[in-house]
Formats: sequence, structure tokens, C-alpha cells
Amino acid sequence: MSDAGDPIVPDEFQLRAIEAIDDGESVLVAAPTGAGKTFVAEHAIDRALAQGRRAFYTTPIKALSNQKFRDFSARWGAGRVGLLTGDNAVNGSADLIVMTTEVLRNMIYVTSPNLAGLGVVVMDEVHYLADPQRGPTWEEVIIHAPAGAQLVGLSATVSNSEQLGEWIRALRGPTRTVIEHERPVELRPLYLVADRSAPEDHLLPLLVDGRPNPEGHRFDAAPNTGHRGPGGQRRRRGRFAMPRKVETVERLDAEGLLPAIWFIFSRNGCDEAMAACRDAGVRLTSQEDRALIRTIAETHTASLSAADLKVLRYDRWVAALEAGVAAHHAGMVPAFKEAVEEAFTLGLIKVVFATETLALGINMPARTVVIDKLTKYTGDGHDFLTPAQFTQLTGRAGRRGIDELGFAVVAWSPFVTFDQAAALAGSREYPLNSAFHPTYNMVVNLVARYQRDEALGVLQRSFAQFQADADLVRLRARLDRLEERIAGAEQRATCELGDVVEYAAITAAERAATPARPGAVRRPDGDTDLVVSEAVGDLVPGEVIEHPVGGEPVVVLSVAHRSRNRVRLRVSDVGGKPERLTHMDFVGEPVVVGRVDLPVPYRPETDRFAEEAGLALRRRNPRRRSSKKQRLGLGDEGGTTHEGRSAMPSSTAPPSPPSLASAVPDRPRAEEHPVAGCPHAEDHLAGLEEATTLKRDAEALRRRIAGRNTALEQGLIARLAVLEARGYLEGWQLTQRGRRLARLYHEADLVITHAMETGLFDGLDAPELAGLISTFTYEHRSSEPPPEPRFPNSTLRRRFSQIERAARQVNEAEEAAGLPLSRSPDPGMVEVAYSWVAGAGLADVVGEDLSGGDFVRWIRQLIDLTRQIADVTDRHALAATARTAVDGLHRGVVSTMTDLEFDDDPVVDDDDDAPDSAGERPRR
Repeated sequence: MSDAGDPIVPDEFQLRAIEAIDDGESVLVAAPTGAGKTFVAEHAIDRALAQGRRAFYTTPIKALSNQKFRDFSARWGAGRVGLLTGDNAVNGSADLIVMTTEVLRNMIYVTSPNLAGLGVVVMDEVHYLADPQRGPTWEEVIIHAPAGAQLVGLSATVSNSEQLGEWIRALRGPTRTVIEHERPVELRPLYLVADRSAPEDHLLPLLVDGRPNPEGHRFDAAPNTGHRGPGGQRRRRGRFAMPRKVETVERLDAEGLLPAIWFIFSRNGCDEAMAACRDAGVRLTSQEDRALIRTIAETHTASLSAADLKVLRYDRWVAALEAGVAAHHAGMVPAFKEAVEEAFTLGLIKVVFATETLALGINMPARTVVIDKLTKYTGDGHDFLTPAQFTQLTGRAGRRGIDELGFAVVAWSPFVTFDQAAALAGSREYPLNSAFHPTYNMVVNLVARYQRDEALGVLQRSFAQFQADADLVRLRARLDRLEERIAGAEQRATCELGDVVEYAAITAAERAATPARPGAVRRPDGDTDLVVSEAVGDLVPGEVIEHPVGGEPVVVLSVAHRSRNRVRLRVSDVGGKPERLTHMDFVGEPVVVGRVDLPVPYRPETDRFAEEAGLALRRRNPRRRSSKKQRLGLGDEGGTTHEGRSAMPSSTAPPSPPSLASAVPDRPRAEEHPVAGCPHAEDHLAGLEEATTLKRDAEALRRRIAGRNTALEQGLIARLAVLEARGYLEGWQLTQRGRRLARLYHEADLVITHAMETGLFDGLDAPELAGLISTFTYEHRSSEPPPEPRFPNSTLRRRFSQIERAARQVNEAEEAAGLPLSRSPDPGMVEVAYSWVAGAGLADVVGEDLSGGDFVRWIRQLIDLTRQIADVTDRHALAATARTAVDGLHRGVVSTMTDLEFDDDPVVDDDDDAPDSAGERPRR
């Protein structure tokens, strides 16, 4: 039913999905945000409940689980709905249970009795399986979910939805893929430019009839440098500038474009924008609105003490809310975030300055979305948003049933051209790629449940393997085309007057004796350039390729697709030095010589990630091939340019194998060779050169095809070796230690289990235990170096040193096995956790370096891991101390929250503005 009580009329795509569900099929629904995917999910739940079966609804974040729990409790009644989020269990035996995906994965691995009678599993945000850290969990659930349960996947509109649906069909039988491209509310992208010579900012369409607005290019002519040049002198300011927050909010209000969500990739930036509007006297609310806002704020913060509210600067925060503006990010305590969400949903708050997590799942639509920048600081420079990220952010624009149009306002930047902004707004290409890889916990659970061959079969059923197999078909088709082109090129290289290969050898030798013209690097023609671009774009992170200059092995860290078939790679050499390459750096298709497992977590933009990938590359030592110069028949005498690039032959001097050249020591001059007299000699040489190049590309493709299916198996075998060497396995059987590892779910699971098994957690009191366990849950995120760790006593300092030593031993075993290195423990929160369990107040533990929201988030993660240790260990004293520590952690501001800590501001956050304002251009 609609809010007005009228029956909802389903859209055509919803009817198709419902038909599939009623036919007993699984279904994948790929549709834009707000299109009505939940309507399909609710039908599937209704059907399962009507059949007397149970329904599970999984989400990627606990905040979304909480929201769905409230929504479903209102729809089906509180008695029929449960919630399981790891740290929150409500009515766990209910007919309908909302949970995070990790909870369902864990239930499957322990064969929970709650799986009995399961009729349907709804997986919200199923495209999350591309997430490098958590994505494998989605695949584990899809692979292992009870065979009798229908699967309903709800996804964003990714480019390869059909492929994802085909994979689910291969696993779970009849599956229908339903795709809807139309947004429920049409999106109108706009461009906002501040103009110092005009009375107001320019606000114009980004696209006209689907093409870049020709009026927009004039704003690229005079960018605002406004930064210090050589000698520290400030350059002349340009005419155009980035829009100011206060003026823009007032402009949006005047244009009738509120409510709005303004995405800023910085927590500090969100807070500063909110404060600027509040302090400037912006007032977007009526007296009645302000009274309701204060009531909402007081309700959500009622359980917080006056002392805690003072620490959290409640008065300044609520004053901004009453003005109609708010911030929303992970640095806020959940009570503040929940109050903002409720007030915004009710239309009381008109502008929310938010980090990008607000775009994920939580139901907070607005009329307008403002994107502060199209670049995001990653800790290693600025990268452009991907089409998928842009679509996710703008998905909140336009309220179904309220707005006829939604608006996406892109703010002008001196480092982004109008065409780049328009291309991003108009792009529809965002493929979904699997992030699946074996973990230690996954491996021991496979050993517990399957025989060796069956476990390998599970990996082969992953979406990663499915994508590799699909690629295999396409790669073989490309190989067929290459071989056809080779045959044609060889035909061109045949001459009735003489041996073209011999003639090419003489020509190459003469050219090699002539100094190469600096910078003479041949680029492919247009057709070949497209083939090269496609081949470079098909590379996947972890593949080892020959560097296009010099042929040294480098490992691919990331692959970024740009408009007009442009592809950008980030690679690392054996020394761990990162480098940016584009498809234009390659003369032919890239030569793939192997593959390595990349470090976890997947953060390819950081220097540390590149260094660890370089270590992995050095360990694997892929088979070295000859240099490009040698393969082109130039020997060592071909010369290099001043940049170190091998001098490439022109089309009139095709490559020639050295053996052919050396076979004619008394060779005549090229002009005396019979082929020189052929009117088609140049074409013969070009044909020979093309055939040589294509044969090399074909060889690379054959190697790539041959090694495509081994990466997952190699990862499994390597992890099995590490586990067996450390006493977790005996052959294909779990030891007691292995069985405990199977019940511990954490990225540092192996080191934690080792610490638990070797007594490093024993003999501590509750504050000490909490402090020590925090070294596994806390991670320093700033680009600034971490401060010196502070330990409350020598016992904790000594125990942490032992844990560090154990972690190094695990890393050494991983390095020897060619595996990515597990994350190192971080002591940055030992003192905070110790003090909190010992009874310290909020004012004693938060400050400039730790916000209230971050504190709650880290403590809740610590609670989750400490509970796991209490449940897993067979040491009764440790279990008792761990439970006491949980009680000490779960108090005050921590115990009052219903939301949780999903890390919604990944990578580096608060340094976002500094490098950009200093004039650093985004990487392309």
C-alpha cells in the first residue's frame, strides 16, 4: 500500500521479477536506487511466510539492517521479525530475520538450526561482492546457502548483470535476471560555477540531449590557479572558482532544489560546511520545524549523560540542526547520525553534508545531490570517481512520488574539465568484478565440510572463476582473430622475387648500425590501438606483465577504465616502486608472464600496498623473457632514447630474428637484395613486421589462457601449507587449534588464534585483555605517521611485543608461500581501551585525535572480537575475563547505541583538501 492507502501499481520490471518468484525461480533484480527493488523482496518474503517457511534478509551494513528491522517489524509485526547483527540479537528464532551477510555466512559454516525450513534468502546490495575486503562473504553465501531456498539478489545496475545472473543460475538452478535501467525519477545533471565577475554563480545543465553542453567549455578557459607559484608568489586569481557552501545552499533554496545531500569526501569538510552555514545565519526551517527537530534530537540522545553531551558539543550540533543543516559521517556517534536521518527523512532538515556512506542503502532520498568534487583523495593522490561511484552518489537524487525531476549538481574544480564532468555524468559502464579469494577461515571451514577435490570445486564455483572462464571464451576468440591476422600478414610477407625474411634481416642490421632518432617510438595504427586498449583493459590485478619499456616484470595493482577506450594501470616492480601506465605505453598487447596474490586489505593506491606487492613479485620470480629489443631482432645494438626506451624500428625496417641475421655474414647491401626490386617491398616488410608482432601477442594470449584457472587453486594450496606447518591441519583433518580457527571471523584470524593458543591472552585482567585485543581491531588510518604507542604497564608492552613477533612469523610463512601478508597488529588504541574498561569517562578518551563516533565504532569492533574469543577459547579463565571485558566496554555512550561501526569512510579522510588546494592535479 502507498502512504495514502492506495494500492501500489507495480512497474513492469517488478511484475517480471514477481513472476519468476512465483514460478519458484531465484531472481536477480538490477535496478537504480529507489526503483522499487524492496517491493520484489517483500513479495518473496510474503510467499515464503505463506508457505510456512522462513525468510532471511541480508544487508552489507548494520545501520541498514537496523532500518530494515524497523520497517519489517512495522509491516509484519514485531513478533515475526528478528535481527542478528553480530552484536545485536533480537528474536533470533523469528520467521523473518534481518542480518548482515557475515552473520548468515557464519550460520552456514556451523550448520545453524536456524537454517531449517528456510524458504528464501534476500541479499540486498548484492553488487557488494566486488568489495575487496568483504566481497568474498557474498560469494560464500551464494555458493553455500541451502539448496532448497530461493535466492533473491538486489543489485545496482551494473554493466554485467546478465553475467552475474548466469553465475547464480549455474550454482542454484533456474534463475531469472531482471534489469531495469530507467530511474523512477529522471535525473538532471547540473554544473555549478562561481564567477567573480557575475552577481551570482552559474548553474547550467551538464548534458544537452545526452551530449556535453557546449556552453560549459567556456569555464575551462580561465581556471582559478590561486596557488603559490615559483618563489612563493601567489599567482593571479582566475575569474572562475569553486562554489562556496553558504552561497550555494542559499541558491539551492532560492531555486527550489532542496532538500539536498551534499557529498564531501572528508569528515572535517562535512563538519566545517555545517558550521559555516550555522555561523552565517542560514535558516531553512520554520519555528514548528525547529521544535520538532529539537524533540527528535533529545529523544535520540536521552540516554547520554550531560557530561557526554558536553564532550560531544551537543549544543552546537543541535543549533545547526535547528537551522536546517547537518553533517553525517562515521566520526559522529550513532545517536547523532540517527537523529539526522530521522529529521531529514521527515523533511525537517534541508541540507545534509555527508560522506559517501549515505549513498549506500540507507533510505534518505533528496531532491538534489551535490557532489563537492569529482576527485577523491586516496592516500596516494587524487583519483577520479568511477562511473559506479558517481551513479551510487546520484542515486539519492529524486524522491519517488514527490519529485518529477532529481538534480545532481557537480561543483566546478580547476582540476577537472567540463568534458570530464559531462563524461562521468553520461557514462553507463560500470562492470562488477569478483573480489573472491581464499582466507584462512574459509580454508579451514572447507576442510571441515568437504574432501580435497570438493573444496577445490567450491573455489571453482566462485564468481571469480566464472568470470575467468567467461574471459577464457573471449580470449580464445581473440586468439582465433589474431591467428587469422597472422595468416594474412604472412601472406603479405611472401615475395616471388626472394626471401623477405632474409631481406628484413639485412635491412634491420643496417638500421641497427644507424643511431636511433631520440623518442622514435612507434604507436600502433587505429585498429591495433583499439585491440591494445581492450587487451590492457582485460588485465586483472595480480597479473604479472612485462613492462612495455625494457620488459622487466611488473605486477598489476589496479585497472581503471576511462572514456574513449582509455585504460590506466597502476603497477609495481620487484622493488615495490609504483608506476602509472596507460594503454598508450604499449606497442602491442601486454605480455602476461604470471600471477601473484595481492596483499590484503586491497588498497592499491597506497605505497605500502605497492611495496608488499613488489615483495610478492620478487618471491614468485616469474619466468623472465627476453627484452622487447631482443625479440624485435635488434640484439644489444638497437640503442635507447634519452628516456631509456628501446628504439623501435619503423614500418620499413621490420624485426628479424638474430639467428637469421647472423646466417648471412657476408650479406650484400639491402638495396642489392632481389626483394628490394619488388614494387611491393615495403608492404612485404610491413607484413613481416605485423606477423612478428602478432605472433608475440598470440604467444602471450596462449600463456594467459593456460594459466588463467590456477590462481585460486594456488592460493588454497599455499594457505593449506601455512596452516599445516603451524599445527592447524594434519593432512586433510583439522586439529583442535584448526577447529577454533574455523569459528573465529576476523582478517587477523591466524595471528589471533596463535595468541590465544600460546597463552598470550592468559593471566591478564579485563582492562589489560581489552587493551591487548584492541591491537587487532584498531588500524591507524591517517596519512600522518602514527604517534608513539602508549602502554599502561610493562605487562602489556611485553605481551604486545610477543604478538608482534608472532605476526612477523606468520608474515614470514606467508612470504615463503607467496601469499599476501596479513595485517600487522596496531597498538594505537591500547591505552584508550584499557582506560575505558577501567572506568574512564568519555572526556578522558576522546579528543582531537579520536572523535566520539570513531571511539564508539572501534570499541564496538573490539566488543565483537572479544566476544568471539570468549566463545571460542577452551581456557575457562580467559573466557571469564573476556566476558568481564565486554561488560566493561559495553557501557556509557557505547551501550546506548543501536547502530554500528561499519567503516563508512575508507582510506584517508581528513587530508582530502590539503593536497588538492596546493595544486595537485588528479591522476588520469
